[in-house]
Amino acid sequence: MLDKLIENNRIWAEKKTQVDPEFFRRLVNQQSPEYFWIGCSDSRVPANEIVNLDPGEMFVHRNVANLAPPQDANYLSTLQYAVAVLKVKHVLVVGHYGCGGVRTALESDDHGLIDHWLSPVRELAHTHHHELEACSSQTERVDHLCELNVRAQVRNVTLNPITTAAWRAGHDLTVHGWVYSIANGHVTDLGVSISNEDERIAVYGF
Repeated sequence: MLDKLIENNRIWAEKKTQVDPEFFRRLVNQQSPEYFWIGCSDSRVPANEIVNLDPGEMFVHRNVANLAPPQDANYLSTLQYAVAVLKVKHVLVVGHYGCGGVRTALESDDHGLIDHWLSPVRELAHTHHHELEACSSQTERVDHLCELNVRAQVRNVTLNPITTAAWRAGHDLTVHGWVYSIANGHVTDLGVSISNEDERIAVYGF
């Protein structure tokens, strides 16, 4: 099975160089992405492919349910590298409808360690209990919570000291919230973009 993956890799590399002989040389020489993608680990949501970008054009961090938790060293290190070193111009928080992590957060069963990771999503569901209960089906509830989660993670990114420091240093940086539909391949902008401290204060009050 693994031999098949290596074979696929060789076929892919050959096809890339046939179309663009300089493709890998360019990748070796530089990494200067303008975009930082914070997305879900779901294998059906490949960041670069969704927006039709080549490797090197987007810096990517993925975890279960596309969280941006202020206490997670992995996420924080990646955010700092993206903002302070690569100096990306756009942070894209991208959830997806039907997210398994979000669905799990709505369940009462014990799932072990993942329950700890998903506790922010569960708290979000508790906060928005009434509007989630008003949804007509479990699918609609999950999808609505997916959107609420993206909005919450955008808030986390904008409140992070790394982001604040970049804005205060005059860095051109905007944080966006998107949701991807696996059903049709389309991305929807939730309209929660924040580009500076004044906009953040206007939206969140601090």
